Amino acid sequence: MLKRRGTWIVIVIVLVIVAVVVMKKKSSDAPKVPLTVSTLQVLEFLPSDITTANTADLQKNLTLSGALRAMNQSAVKARVASEVREVLVREGETVQAGQVLIKMDTTEYDARLEQARGALLAAQGQLEIAKQTRDNNKALLDKNFISKNAFDNATNQYAIAAANVDSAKGALSVAQKALADTLIKAPIAGVISTRSVQPGEKVSADNRLLDIVDLRTLEMEAAVPSQDIANIRLGQEVALKVEGVSAIIVGKVTRINPAVQSGSRSIMSYIQVANPDGFLKAGVFAEAQLAVDKKLHVLTIPQTAVQYDGGKAFVYAIENNVLQQKSVSIGLQGDSVAGPAAEVLSGLTIGAQIVKANLGSLRSGINVKLAVPSSGSASAPTPTVGPTATPASVSKG
Repeated sequence: MLKRRGTWIVIVIVLVIVAVVVMKKKSSDAPKVPLTVSTLQVLEFLPSDITTANTADLQKNLTLSGALRAMNQSAVKARVASEVREVLVREGETVQAGQVLIKMDTTEYDARLEQARGALLAAQGQLEIAKQTRDNNKALLDKNFISKNAFDNATNQYAIAAANVDSAKGALSVAQKALADTLIKAPIAGVISTRSVQPGEKVSADNRLLDIVDLRTLEMEAAVPSQDIANIRLGQEVALKVEGVSAIIVGKVTRINPAVQSGSRSIMSYIQVANPDGFLKAGVFAEAQLAVDKKLHVLTIPQTAVQYDGGKAFVYAIENNVLQQKSVSIGLQGDSVAGPAAEVLSGLTIGAQIVKANLGSLRSGINVKLAVPSSGSASAPTPTVGPTATPASVSKG
């Protein structure tokens, strides 16, 4: 038993020795690297990743949005209850002020008019009789053939008859107007936007029948934050980008509400747009750019190049092919011809090369070179840090 255990111990010791020898052999075969190895790292950018600080005109715009609506529009309603006989217009048709739009059944109103005329003739006849009676009683009173009381009664009867005539004339005017109201005319010139009635329908007074919009002048209602209202003035020009229209439309501020809205703490302003040919339509969405500040020939860089650390602005600049983090002082931020830009008050000079976009945290002091993009590349790659194509230099002892 002891002999067998000793044999196993010898075998284990031999295996351990063999393993140690093999490991030393592999270690001796591996290439030896000197302790001092220098790996050159370079940050590569495409030319599109780099821009230069330059002078430009800078404008700060306040963006407002809303829907265009017609300045003048009218809801055409029934003035009397009747049956619709004819509807002479449809949606999209242009109409003139005073043009007949709808004809209604006049049978009832013709009868009322004739009744009113008959009542007037009867009242006028009664007035003529009362007049003759009064005049006769006046002659008799002068001859003392009747009493003063009898004459006063005749006079009162005449006054009542005269009042009845006036009342009959008023009733006749009402009947004439009711008959005229069966013929519905356009109150303004414009375009029919909605039609909600068909021939044969029975409508009551004040029923909405048609809508007319005058597209020659449109208006956009826009909510302006209260902190920006001081930058808006009456007559100020506004550039509008209208949905579905490629060209920029120019409007102007025509009204400003004097009160702040309680919920949004904003102030409603109204921008008027001339539309003489009716090209723009009511209800389309528009975005307005209103200039609130402007500076000419100032040093600018893209807004995308500016980064912040603890509230302090900085950019990554390239000086002598080395990346440097440069603190800058930013002034007006707005739009230039090249796009959104920021004014640089200090920290850069004209022509300074900077990284155009925020590529995250980069290492200041690293070497930089511009990569030449391949002709078939679809998009610019993100700059990467690592060994370049040049082999890493190895110092030999």
